[in-house]
This record gives sequence, structure tokens and C-alpha cells, in this order.
Amino acid sequence: NGTAVLEFRLLGFSSNPRCQILLFTVFLAIYILTILGNVVIISVVTLEPQLHSPMYKFLKNLSFLEVCYTTTIVPKMLANLLAKRKSISFSGCMAQLYYFIFLGATECYLLAVMAYDRFLAVCEPLHYGVAMTTESYTCLAVGSWVTGIFTGFLPCLMVSRLHFCSYNLIDHFFCDISPLLKLSCSDTTVTEAVIFILSFLVLFSCFLLTLVSYLLIILSILKIPSASGKRNTFSTCSSHLMVVTIYYGTMISMYVRPTYNLSSELNKAVSVLYTVVTPLLNPVIYSLRNKAFKKALEKIVIRH
Repeated sequence: NGTAVLEFRLLGFSSNPRCQILLFTVFLAIYILTILGNVVIISVVTLEPQLHSPMYKFLKNLSFLEVCYTTTIVPKMLANLLAKRKSISFSGCMAQLYYFIFLGATECYLLAVMAYDRFLAVCEPLHYGVAMTTESYTCLAVGSWVTGIFTGFLPCLMVSRLHFCSYNLIDHFFCDISPLLKLSCSDTTVTEAVIFILSFLVLFSCFLLTLVSYLLIILSILKIPSASGKRNTFSTCSSHLMVVTIYYGTMISMYVRPTYNLSSELNKAVSVLYTVVTPLLNPVIYSLRNKAFKKALEKIVIRH
């Protein structure tokens, strides 16, 4: 790859030891809650037959993805908060970057197909059973994962082929695209352009599909005569809509920019939102706002 750098040093957050211990405690607590929350969702959907519908199967995929996504970033970040030498090997950095992009793209695809599933359920209820069969669900779920796997290759390949000279300090807490491009001593114009176009295509195509699905859902809900009917129908979509808003809001602000000129501190703050906080919010939002899920969880707790 033509690089003189064998490892990178991650500057992370504050160098104050007390501050680092506080951050370690907070992030460790969030990470444990994230893993537990998503594992609970996976377990409940797996164990309860009444939740074996495409909607909840997609949710199980999303929860599994969140476990992988946060595990790609947080354990190394926690280790570096306590370590004197906060380093990551070149190959480890590229691996982290690849999994970060692959899982982030897969989440976009999954959120889009979940919006499509809700569109069919609300706008085409009589044809839902025919349109969203087990085969259809499997194709959409597997397609999301496989497309995500391939989406991660090109950005990671282009970044790995850049030259990194003697300076190896990454002003971030993980190997993200922006700080790596700033660190490179190569001309990154082509790499930035390709990553911008790919980010634009992935994020906006998925966001557009999601947006159109929800516009059609809202129009369909407005046609329901009773207020309680409108409320009950929208409640089946509100959790997913909240997750979509949080996720796309942070991702679009970070990656759909032609130049990577955000300040490093703002970059880190926004990154914490989608790598640490959002994976925790997903199980909280889905479990607290979904009556069917709460009933299924109660039944499992009572049985055991």
C-alpha cells in the first residue's frame, strides 16, 4: 500500500486522566446496556411465535446489526481510554474502517426495507400477506447485508492505498474516513470525490425510499375517519420513524459533504451520537413504544 506507517495513534478525547476514567465509565455503561437491550429484542422475537412476522424479523436483524456496529468501535475506544499508548495497527485500522462502513451502509438498507414493509402493511393491507412472504422477507434481509458487504470495499480500498508518512496521530477515537483523509500526505481529491458520491448515492437513495414510504403512509393514515384509528395505525410506524430521523440526521451531516472540514471536536461529538448513543436508543424506542413487544416480553418473563 506504499505507506511508511505501521500503526496509528488515536488521540481520542481529553488527555485528563480523571476525565478519561469518567468517559470510560459512561461509555462502558452505555455499551453494556446497548448489548443487553439488543440481545433482549433478538431473544424475545426469536422465542415468541406471535412476533414471527416480517416487521419483527427485520427488527431482529437491526438489533443484531447494532450489536456488531457498536462492537466495531466501542471496545477499542474503551481500551484506549485506559491505555497509556493509544494505538491501533494499520491493518486493524483498515479492518475497523471496513466494518464501520459495511455495517453503516447495511443499516441504511435495512431501515429502507423496514419502511417499505410498513408501507405495504398500512397502504396495501389486503395484499400484504402476498407481497411480504417469507421468501420476500429473506430476499430483502439478505440483500441488505450482501449489498452492505460490497459497499464497504471501495472506500476502504481507496483509503488503504493512500500514503501515510511519518505523522501518524489520528485526531479521533476510531479510524473514521475524515481524520484519515486529513492525515494522508497523498492527494486525496479523487478519494474524497468517490467517497462523497458513494455516500450520497447510498444515504439519499435509502433516505428517499424511506421518505416516500412515510409520505404515502401519512396520506393513507389521514384518510382513516376515526381519531383512534389514525393513532393506532401511526403507532405501528412511529418507532421506526424516530430511529430513521436520528440515524439519517447524524449520518447525512457527517458524510454527505464534498470536503471534510468539520472541526475535530465536532466530528467526535457527532460520531459519538451514531456509534454509541443511537445503538442504545434503538432497543429503548422499539421496546417502550411497541405494545405487542411489551406483551411478548411479559409472557416470556412469566413463563420463566
